Amino acid sequence: MILFLHHRYRTPGGEERVVDDLVALVRERLGEEAAVLERDSSTVGRAAAAAGLLHGGLRPDDVARAVRLTHARVLHAHNLAPTFGWRALAAARAAGARVVLHLHNYRLVCAVGVCFTEGEECTRCHGRDTLPGVGRPGRGAAGEAQAEGAARALWQRRLVEQADAVVVPSVFARERLRSLGAPLDWERVRVIAPPVGSPAGTSVHAAGGAREGYALCVGRLSPEKGVEVAIDACRVAGVPLVVAGTGPARASLLARAAGGDVRFEGWVDETRLARLRAEAAIAVVPSVTSETFGLAAAEAMAAGVPVVASRIGALPELVEEDGLCPPGDAGALAAAIARRWGDGAAAERGRARVAAVAGAPVVAQALAAVYDG
Repeated sequence: MILFLHHRYRTPGGEERVVDDLVALVRERLGEEAAVLERDSSTVGRAAAAAGLLHGGLRPDDVARAVRLTHARVLHAHNLAPTFGWRALAAARAAGARVVLHLHNYRLVCAVGVCFTEGEECTRCHGRDTLPGVGRPGRGAAGEAQAEGAARALWQRRLVEQADAVVVPSVFARERLRSLGAPLDWERVRVIAPPVGSPAGTSVHAAGGAREGYALCVGRLSPEKGVEVAIDACRVAGVPLVVAGTGPARASLLARAAGGDVRFEGWVDETRLARLRAEAAIAVVPSVTSETFGLAAAEAMAAGVPVVASRIGALPELVEEDGLCPPGDAGALAAAIARRWGDGAAAERGRARVAAVAGAPVVAQALAAVYDG
């Protein structure tokens, strides 16, 4: 039995999908039972969240009880903030489970998790020195960032001491955490991409190189995702843009897109997203901060859609050089869109690349090795 531990975010995103996909992979590929113990940040008040962060977790007995009831041999932990904390991992170990800590972002050092504040990349926090993050809040309210920063300084080492193994999604994420001074035993850190499956059917663009359709941008509407760059680039390239996702930057992006051929879909379910990808001529991933993996790019590539993306973070580990451009450069992005629009050969190369890096058999084999120690 593998017990997954995850604190859902107030606004669900890619991490929730990865956790769901990993649970399915454990059941289907490893043939092992899996259970999930979750808490939901949207139901946690500000005072309780701050208490959880500053105390290193609340109600750790819930985790120990779940380990004993399920006879879990491994606790696979994901987001722990704000109320699981290091105490949840310690309780699981005391109950007899091997602990695998999965780091999807930079939150071990960075209070806001994405190394992006006030419109630019930020790596000022280093090791236990989280004071810059306290003074320069990014996502969310200032008080939350302050509590997150204080919690990093208080409990960072205690947290990693509870992990028997640590998983990160890319080589870039591992090296960024190393450069940030994360106190990890690097011999125990393993790079395992999120599992990305090929959807049923074949994209019309992979099959025939059609030039109809639109550019598709999928992701959270927040400053670090660079959606405004996609809007400007598609205006320069003279192509329609479809944006799928929601987030705090929605109003400003709507204003920026005014008068252009841009359609905002809002949040979409998996069925609708698959249809949007099937009809897209190209997928655009215009991030202006260092992605730890690039799930939107990988999923589009797996669906047989050619991708253009920023040359930043882990995206070059996925997207070939011809599809990369400098982050924030709308002109270069427009040129890349024109160059790869409906490119069936690029789509097929992308599909093969994702299968090699993040295909279910590859991820299952790597995960089994981590679970078995």
